[in-house]
Amino acid sequence: MKLKRLFLAGAVFATQAVPLLAQTAGGDGWINLVNGKNFDGWIQRGGQAKYEIVDGMVVGSCVPNTPNSFLCTTRTYGDFILELEFKVDPTLNSGVQIRSHEVGAPYSLTHNGKTIKVGTNRVHGYQVEIDPSSRAWSGGIYDEGRRGWLNDLKNNPAAGKAFKQNDWNKFRIEARGDSLKTWINGVAAADLKDDLTPRGFISLQVHGVGKSEDKRQVAWRNVRLQDLDASKRIALFDGTSLDAWETGDGKPVTKGWVIENGALARLDSGGQIYTKKEYGDFELEFDWKISAGGNSGVKYRVTKYGKEMLGVEYQVLDDDKHPDGQKREGRRKSGALYDILATNVSKRLKPVGEYNHSLIIAKGTKFEHWLNGTKVAEADTTSETWQKEIAASKFARTEGFAQNSKGKIMLQDHGDKVWYKNITIRPL
Repeated sequence: MKLKRLFLAGAVFATQAVPLLAQTAGGDGWINLVNGKNFDGWIQRGGQAKYEIVDGMVVGSCVPNTPNSFLCTTRTYGDFILELEFKVDPTLNSGVQIRSHEVGAPYSLTHNGKTIKVGTNRVHGYQVEIDPSSRAWSGGIYDEGRRGWLNDLKNNPAAGKAFKQNDWNKFRIEARGDSLKTWINGVAAADLKDDLTPRGFISLQVHGVGKSEDKRQVAWRNVRLQDLDASKRIALFDGTSLDAWETGDGKPVTKGWVIENGALARLDSGGQIYTKKEYGDFELEFDWKISAGGNSGVKYRVTKYGKEMLGVEYQVLDDDKHPDGQKREGRRKSGALYDILATNVSKRLKPVGEYNHSLIIAKGTKFEHWLNGTKVAEADTTSETWQKEIAASKFARTEGFAQNSKGKIMLQDHGDKVWYKNITIRPL
């Protein structure tokens, strides 16, 4: 596919092929976030701007009468180094979101004595500005949807001059604790200390243009990241070995569950499988896809209750075609705390056959379920809400359910095909 005309002045993006990138880590620790073929690992939020893969690049095109649009990673990141190249229409504002979020309801928070309000379904968080205007603040840090400018470049003319109009530019972004630093084309730009948001998704913004029908675009390529938190995670499945897993009777996994294209796949009857070790407080991350009409789940802090092995379940489901998707008012849909708490309206689910990314945080009596970069459910087992929901659930007669402080991780065999990959755990 040929690239469309980009700039009103008539310039176009060069159409030379850019090497296709895969979402894998190289030997140097860099992870390519864009695979150059499709949007695996990404999901769109906000407005309806058009995103395409063209010659290995991500190209975002403006659409009239839609708000700011964001192509977001399904994973969240805390401390990292991010590098990417971008080229932008001289009349289009854009940016790169880091440590960002979206929630399905308006909320307020207090930070440094000030109240900050966030709107419904508003992508918000730190934005590294792409500013081709005469102001030339590309590389400055703006707090999208919250506080506005945090570190502009009005006192950094060298960074402003480093931006190249009608050409490719390179960002380097470092996030380490409360320190956020940026460079544009090798020139230091922003240097900010701020502790409001320690973790979130990364996204590529196409700014809203009101009613304008001008064909304006922005493109990104060579989007790569070093995850500085990676050393804190333990691989439970790395695509090559089932050594961390066993059957319910403590034997090796030899049937039903197989390694297929780097994924741990339940393709035939094999029963539930469990981690050999128990875990208490942790962050568990995994990618999954389900077959049409399929049902599975990831249970955690699994322990023996009478004759059964039970635990809190992160539901994995084809919401539309499996009957459970229509039961218990959403308490059995993907991302829910199975049969106990439904997901909130922030939930964005990939179609059947595509991988979703999930995160479970278990800390003390509190659980969080995240789906594709957004927290979709949370619970506290000491709360009145939890007690009420348990009493109305299938676990009402299971004495002490979910009150144990540790247990195994379990992948459920519900009779359907399901695939899991990139399963890691970070003990807390």
